[in-house]
Amino acid sequence: MSKADKQERRIRKNTTNVSLEDFEVLIKRYGEIIGGGSHPKAHIGNHVYPYKKENPVKAHYVEAILRFIDEMEGE
Repeated sequence: MSKADKQERRIRKNTTNVSLEDFEVLIKRYGEIIGGGSHPKAHIGNHVYPYKKENPVKAHYVEAILRFIDEMEGE
């Protein structure tokens, strides 16, 4: 199991305490980050989802991104 897989598993296990750096690495693994500033957008599959740049990232942003990843992999 690669380092990225372990990191993703750790994020899936606890969505409430995810650092901004880990969150953005997860987004970049499956898609891209569009824009900048305080509210960039995560582009994964057919979804574009804005999130607030704060550390730690709020759980609802993490859960939404994980849903988009699962949906994309299920296709």
